[in-house]
Amino acid sequence: MAASGKLSTFRLPPLPTIREIIKLFRLQAMKQLSQNFLLDSRLTDKIVRKAGNLTNTYVYEVGPGPGGITRSLLNANIAELLVVEKDTRFIPGLQMLSDAAPGKLRVVHGDVLTFKLEKAFPESLKRNWEDDPPKVHVIGNLPFSVSTPLIVKWLENISVKDGPFAYGRTQMTLTFQKEVAERLVATTGSKQRSRLSIMAQYLCNVKHLFTIPGQAFVPKPEVDVGVVHFTPLIQPRIEQPFKLVEKVVQNVFQFRRKYCHRGLAMLFPEAQRLESTGRLLQLADVDPTLRPTQLSLLHFKSLCDIYRRMCDEDPQLFAYNFREELKQGKRKNQEKEDERYGL
Repeated sequence: MAASGKLSTFRLPPLPTIREIIKLFRLQAMKQLSQNFLLDSRLTDKIVRKAGNLTNTYVYEVGPGPGGITRSLLNANIAELLVVEKDTRFIPGLQMLSDAAPGKLRVVHGDVLTFKLEKAFPESLKRNWEDDPPKVHVIGNLPFSVSTPLIVKWLENISVKDGPFAYGRTQMTLTFQKEVAERLVATTGSKQRSRLSIMAQYLCNVKHLFTIPGQAFVPKPEVDVGVVHFTPLIQPRIEQPFKLVEKVVQNVFQFRRKYCHRGLAMLFPEAQRLESTGRLLQLADVDPTLRPTQLSLLHFKSLCDIYRRMCDEDPQLFAYNFREELKQGKRKNQEKEDERYGL
């Protein structure tokens, strides 16, 4: 580990530029992996600056690619940087950076979706959940294909305080397609309001820091990119298990243009659907003619609390999945058809 007294003096020695690294190692962004490189050091420096004060912080960078943000981080007086990269083509270039920053950069060839961060940094960094966030920060310019599943996975980690959040309320600064960034911060009533808005905002303070134009990336994506900052809340705005909240929210938003009662009805088996939906809405004090985008976090808290009570009364209710019921219905209809024609 680098001694904290020397941190403020560290600067990377002169190195080939990111463009030169890309040429040197013949790196090409792979479209099927939705990779886009950010080569402008002013923008990578801005991402790092907007993340907050990273002095003496242990940083976990996901998807470093050719190492643009990696360089900006190494110049930001951090304690240590751990990068996890799945694509072997980028490892030699990252290793070159590691050699230029002895004791500061650890390069791991692995998958961010399965990497266990809770064992990666010193135990002494751990803070109580109620304390200020720990000196640990997650940062990354993620390929679009993994950004949404990864943030959902990390939100679930926040709900049970594991993964990156085993250290406490670890902050994250991540890039998303602009449209996804807008959904993450969308307020009640806005047309971008979505499942992702609720899942992120019930667990975190979420800020859209700034937008990077698509032409800043190589190759240029079809869309602009939003940089989003997450700070886990001490007290979640809905105090129910993650899977229960996710189920209620998913059901509501699957019919986003209809009244909210339409999606909520799908939480219940057909035989009790009408009665149970009416009861849920009445006890939660939610107007059935509100659209999904019009429901506030307080509405969702109330719906989740009442649905939980109904699941406690009927232990089989939570396992009910209307899509399975649909599949079974189709199967039965097919069997009847087969019988009719003697098949």
